[in-house]
Amino acid sequence: MAAGTKEDATGSGPRREAILHRELERVDGHPPDPAAPLAKHRKMAANPFRFLRGAAQIYYADMKAGRIAIPPVFASPPHRTLVMGDCHLSNFGFMTEEGSHSRRVIFAPNDFDDACVGPAAWDLVRFIASLFLAAGYGRGILEGRFRSNEATDTAGLAAPDDGDAEAAARAFLEAYRRTCQAVAADPERRQDALQKFGKGHCLRKPYKKARRRAAGGRDFARKSALGKAVEITADGLRFRDRPDRYRRLDAATGSKVRAAFRPYVDDAVLDVVARLDAGTGSVGMERYYLLVGPEDFAGPEDLPLCHVVEVKQQRAAAPLFHFPDLDPVNGMNPAHLTVDCQRRMQRRPDLVLDEVVWQDRHWLVRSRHHARVSLDPEDLCLLPAQQDLSAPLRHYAAACGQALALAHARGDRRSTRFESAMARALKAQGAALIAAGRAQARRSEADCDLLRAMLDGN
Repeated sequence: MAAGTKEDATGSGPRREAILHRELERVDGHPPDPAAPLAKHRKMAANPFRFLRGAAQIYYADMKAGRIAIPPVFASPPHRTLVMGDCHLSNFGFMTEEGSHSRRVIFAPNDFDDACVGPAAWDLVRFIASLFLAAGYGRGILEGRFRSNEATDTAGLAAPDDGDAEAAARAFLEAYRRTCQAVAADPERRQDALQKFGKGHCLRKPYKKARRRAAGGRDFARKSALGKAVEITADGLRFRDRPDRYRRLDAATGSKVRAAFRPYVDDAVLDVVARLDAGTGSVGMERYYLLVGPEDFAGPEDLPLCHVVEVKQQRAAAPLFHFPDLDPVNGMNPAHLTVDCQRRMQRRPDLVLDEVVWQDRHWLVRSRHHARVSLDPEDLCLLPAQQDLSAPLRHYAAACGQALALAHARGDRRSTRFESAMARALKAQGAALIAAGRAQARRSEADCDLLRAMLDGN
């Protein structure tokens, strides 16, 4: 074994510290600095689940270096498709199809910023790691090692253990495998979507919540993404004054943003703000919100005609620095690649979804779904002690496995070679992917500790 290999794999020692320093500085433009730490780095150091969310580039650095033991069969072309790239349990949720232009609510992947062509196993292992980390996060909250993002009274609560997380990982892969088999038998099944959940399923209540927030739902005006973002004033519809979330633009900048992006939206731009502190992985990337609706907005009755459109500066997908030549499709500019992947992976893509070159940078234009609802790790891993602690995480993982398989299956609709190959490979090698995901979770835990020590100057 070469010098340094062991400490790289376990997530400790000076060589591992150098990897974290290099990858964080490369993506964030700022090293882990105890004198002036980035808010993102502090968030990542707070707990290993948050670390995983902000460290996609480190995952792919480890993948390239062979520190993640994925069976070679998964690297061959039949097992490649369009992948999420940053796959974890918080990047799934409920949304309205066609962006904000439909009332149909489904459960599906909801983040395509790092999407590209790659081995499907990249997504599978990363999701499995997130299951182990979510369960560990729940235990850490109960033990006082981590602080919850929610104001949670932990009295009488318990959290899943690693055995429960492994059961969830098996359910995830089995749902994925069965969905691949179903599509291989009937390619029209690619157009399936998850929108029914039985009594007692952990997604039943969130689904109902999302439906209430869709246009026409009883909570649309108050709880939808649009309703929470805007207010009706004497001067018309505008973004709320929320200095923690939005920054008002000066007249000149606002005019330039409106002029640049008005051709790509479907109505007048009623208001525009800069979006602040959005996304764990979006440090240094400018983002604007456009409030789009009828120029003659008349009042509450016109609210369903309006929606929020996000304009986001786009960087290269996380896998591509370490795998630049994997597929020619990945050579598209970053915003174009995201748009292309999202359009193909979604059943009914957003109707406002485009890419723009402005100020010599690539920008992604997309709707903010009215009914976007997702689950946090606390929802799945902080449960009444008398409850079956494995059931919510297991049922959620199975739903994600089915939804991910459908998204992957839409990557190439000319044949079922991918689905057939994945079903066979998972039957033979699924246990190896679970082992790789568990090992990646342990590595993320060690990396989180190391980043915390780096930020503390130790």
